[in-house]
Amino acid sequence: MKFEDKKIKEILLSESYVSEEDVKKAEVFAKSHKSSLVDYFLMEGIITKALLGQAVAEFFKMNYADMILHPILAESVLRIPELIAKEYRVALFSEKEKEVVIATDRPDKKLIPKLKKILKKNVILAYSLPEEIDSIFIHYQKSLEKRFSMIIEKQEKVAPEILEEIFEDAVTNGASDIHFEPQGKEAFIRFRIDGVLHEVGILAKEYYENILNRIKVQSHLRIDEHFSAQDGAIRYFLKDKHMTVDMRVAIVPVLDGEKIVIRLLAQYVQDFTLSGIGLSEVDETLFRTISKKPFGMVLVTGPTGAGKTTTLYALLKTLHHPEINITTIEDPVEYKISGMNQIQVNQQTNLTFSEGLKSIVRQDPDIILVGEIRDRETAEIGVNAALTGHLLFSTFHANDSATAIPRLLDMGIEPFLLASTLEVIVAQRLIRTICLSCRQSQKVKQSQIIKEFPKLKSFYKDSDEYVTIYKGKGCPACRNTGYRGRKALFEFLEITPEMRDLILENPSTKQIWNLAKLQGARSLFEDGMDKVHNGITTIEEVLRVASL
Repeated sequence: MKFEDKKIKEILLSESYVSEEDVKKAEVFAKSHKSSLVDYFLMEGIITKALLGQAVAEFFKMNYADMILHPILAESVLRIPELIAKEYRVALFSEKEKEVVIATDRPDKKLIPKLKKILKKNVILAYSLPEEIDSIFIHYQKSLEKRFSMIIEKQEKVAPEILEEIFEDAVTNGASDIHFEPQGKEAFIRFRIDGVLHEVGILAKEYYENILNRIKVQSHLRIDEHFSAQDGAIRYFLKDKHMTVDMRVAIVPVLDGEKIVIRLLAQYVQDFTLSGIGLSEVDETLFRTISKKPFGMVLVTGPTGAGKTTTLYALLKTLHHPEINITTIEDPVEYKISGMNQIQVNQQTNLTFSEGLKSIVRQDPDIILVGEIRDRETAEIGVNAALTGHLLFSTFHANDSATAIPRLLDMGIEPFLLASTLEVIVAQRLIRTICLSCRQSQKVKQSQIIKEFPKLKSFYKDSDEYVTIYKGKGCPACRNTGYRGRKALFEFLEITPEMRDLILENPSTKQIWNLAKLQGARSLFEDGMDKVHNGITTIEEVLRVASL
């Protein structure tokens, strides 16, 4: 049950979850950004999704079934037949000897006798948010291969229907990329989920050729070209989800045909908050403070796919107000946000980062986002923009925060200009988070951890004292990996007055980091170990992505 803003406002105010002032600000934001009041409340951290669910549950005078804290196992979901579950939007949340708690986003007491007849127990209704109910329906889904077989048996619109199933599954599972890989007489389909590839289906080559041609047509590519790489884009409407997804298509010739990789450009940035992407309270406060300065440069560093752009957009969302002109230039534009001026790089028309940035500074911007600083010219224009009263955000390829400064100096940026404009450098890496559906805690001796991971001597004592660590057992919700979702590890290097003086001396990476450590900076690895102790991720995952 989705509520209109008027009803949400009434519920949240009546239960004192928000103030009248919060509502007034939310209404201004919603009107100018064509969004909802809830978007504003969540973005500003006034409420969480759990608090929203609790407020609606209180309105209906029932309990809130929080599926995030208490995930439902597949066997519980499947206790209710699929047709009934989807028609009435219900799921078996918990069960006792004589009663069951049913989660639903459509609390109607008429459901009780129907469900009592199926489950043979007393039924208590509890409220869950619509997105939580949607998430558990994945347990009813047949494998892609079974669905392919059913489509092929019909012999109707094979390619369109198979593509619809693939795209639906990719979005449902939070995939960032879809790989179509022809090998011999078959084509393998794989999804990249949480940074790891998973095989999800196999197609006979004869059907793959039809799918390849359909993707080429939708991407406005040549269907008669089989020996050259081609790049295109698709804007695809998913009927079942009532949403549009932008996709970037790359096709290359391989030994057994043509391989397709489709990048799903994330539409879910609206759900991101600074705390939600993995920032600690201290780092979030620093980030917010610096982002409110009238000018300067903020850089986020890390390898490709580390979530740098996502971090900057989560920050931009907190600054996005009608009185502020935000302009971005990106390649590609991954997050489309109403009210921002977003420019797509176009090499064919010479609209590069550097040329586009020259034009942007004449557009009276307050905040500029440059997708990436790749060369000296872009770096110089960015520094000059930051010097002349603009707040500039950008990404930069460097292994860590301290390395970024010598790299920029090597590009030819004058030390005094860099020292005058830089405000903070953030390094980050993405880690997989433990699946909440199967997370387990265990007490382990510190000496045992050191024995298994000798690098961790500085974090644990060589003693028989116990610490609690967490792992995912593996379940259908996480494809038996023990991990579901990702967050970032962060390393903040604030440009203090002492750091500005050091930059003037053309310092080494080691000198920069030594000073940063003295001033309280924490490394990616240290941030990772904090997340291990908080039950967010595992030691193995931190060691995989960050060096000590």
